[in-house]
Amino acid sequence: MPAPVVVGADGSDSSLAAVDWAADAAARHRAPLRVVYGSLWEHYDRIKPSFSVERDEEPLVAAHLVASAAERAGLRQPGIDVMREVLPDDAVAALLKEAESARAVVVGHRGRGELTDMLLGSTSLTVAARASCPVVVVRGAPDNVGGAFRRVLLAVGDQEGGSTARVPAPAAFALDEAAARGGELVAVRAWRRNAPDVSPSGDAEAAARLTDAVLGRGRAGVVVRREAVEGPPRRALLAAAADADLLVVGARRHRRHALGLQLGATSHALLHHAPCPVAVVPYAEGAEPGTD
Repeated sequence: MPAPVVVGADGSDSSLAAVDWAADAAARHRAPLRVVYGSLWEHYDRIKPSFSVERDEEPLVAAHLVASAAERAGLRQPGIDVMREVLPDDAVAALLKEAESARAVVVGHRGRGELTDMLLGSTSLTVAARASCPVVVVRGAPDNVGGAFRRVLLAVGDQEGGSTARVPAPAAFALDEAAARGGELVAVRAWRRNAPDVSPSGDAEAAARLTDAVLGRGRAGVVVRREAVEGPPRRALLAAAADADLLVVGARRHRRHALGLQLGATSHALLHHAPCPVAVVPYAEGAEPGTD
């Protein structure tokens, strides 16, 4: 059986958007969907859903939440295999464990217990920063979330310590997503003029060469467009993501700091501000080119 798409459900509007996105992803990739709920979320959030009365009813509440989310996914994509489970752990621990055998983990940008003025919930940020598989944080305008543009954006970063012997994980994920959508992949490399004796055209050419090295031969059937943009990566990517269905960034996993939040400054900013869903794709330290 193919690895499942895993989605975290907690009853919030944000998680319902994540369930919809995950159901569509499972259908695109012909993968099963696994809807999970961390049963300790109630204790951490200190907030009860509107249909709950007493804290003692938490097992019933949990079962209702995950069953409702699974039913929603099945109605949205009738052809997919939907599994559901209540896990005896908090949200972060449950999703990180699920990530070990998942194709991808999908989360909303803010959970039920998060403050309404937060840009990104702590659970989503922690899972994206530490998971061993790609994590998609569903955020942005309805057209972006709904896939109206058929356009996947790849952030191309530095290649320090990497090898171009194969397409790195973030680029492979982005190509796969573009192929599944029948759309195009736009690879964006931001560059800056670092020295007075280096011409802007020279920096742009270096950015183009790096993009070609990261993408390799691309993917059959996928239209690939390369863009070298002068300026800070955050600004270039946020602008390009305005008409994208998905923004893919890489995250180097440092073995020496396995428990810390392992996100670069650009990836962190995009997770908080991107106008479309963001996929954070991990790769091992020193093994592949970075995109964060």
